[in-house]
Amino acid sequence: MTTVVDSEPGAKPGPPRSGLVAVARAPWWLRYALLAVGLGVALWLPNGLYPPVAVDILCWALFAVSVDLLLGFTGLMSFGHAAFWGTSAYVAGIVATKAGLPFPVAVLIGAVAAAVLAVPIGYLAVKRTGIYFAMVTLAFAQMIYYVANKWSTVTGGENGLPSVPRELGGLDLSDEYYFYYAALPIALLGLWAAWRIVNSPFGRVLVGIRDNPARARALGYPVHRYKLTAFVLSAFLAGVGGGLFVMNHESVALDALHWTTSGKAVIVVVLGGIGTLWGGVIGAAFLVRLEDWLSFSGFEQIGLVTGAIFVLAVLLFRKGIWGTVATLAQRRMARRRQSDS
Repeated sequence: MTTVVDSEPGAKPGPPRSGLVAVARAPWWLRYALLAVGLGVALWLPNGLYPPVAVDILCWALFAVSVDLLLGFTGLMSFGHAAFWGTSAYVAGIVATKAGLPFPVAVLIGAVAAAVLAVPIGYLAVKRTGIYFAMVTLAFAQMIYYVANKWSTVTGGENGLPSVPRELGGLDLSDEYYFYYAALPIALLGLWAAWRIVNSPFGRVLVGIRDNPARARALGYPVHRYKLTAFVLSAFLAGVGGGLFVMNHESVALDALHWTTSGKAVIVVVLGGIGTLWGGVIGAAFLVRLEDWLSFSGFEQIGLVTGAIFVLAVLLFRKGIWGTVATLAQRRMARRRQSDS
């Protein structure tokens, strides 16, 4: 069954109510134009920004999209996703250092490790909802942070893992500019996978579970199983971002597992727009670029500025940047249809 459950009595089944709807209902030429613009910006990015900053945008975009897959499309707020981001970073760094494997293979192994870790955590967490789910994920993430801190023989403890190589078939990727274009296909595959998930029958069931889990259960959907699957897929995508992040910086710091990393990902999603998917990409680009500019200018209280922007976004743009733009576009198209009819 692929029926979507709506939370409003008597409502008809339909697609996810998000910024994706406005894009999906747009003319075909506009959808392809937006795709071409997005690819063009991705190809141009290291020419307009410092290449490591451009790669950071890709990594945080993947991280934000993974969080939005849970928060926006499944209704689960995770404050512990840094566990998967950081675990993948450490595993990818160790594999690349000890085994000398190509960096895409190391990133894949790190992402798989994050997904495997998500199975037991998700199995226990998805039985809870709301703030209880968030606290369970946060508790597990802090446990993993503590283990990484104490297991210094493997993780390096507070010193982290330095000098992580990024090899690819003998190619010289020491130049950050060339590494960006080596990492870009992996990031685009991750974003395409997220888009495919939310636009599949599985993704529509997730939206139904988000809106009305009781009715979804009554229709015969195994709600906990769907939530667990979404949790594991989200962890895998976060792992891809974490693996690319360590390859970009050629080192892993303990901060990758800290709860503030999870909080930053949530801020990026809210800023871009919850339940919009592409809002995470825009939010990541905005926040990473802002932090880089503030750091370059010598401003030290970066958290004060990002926190203020987060509050303003919640108060003035409750649907986020992409969500607000998509809603306005949808209203304009609706008015145009009415005037044509």
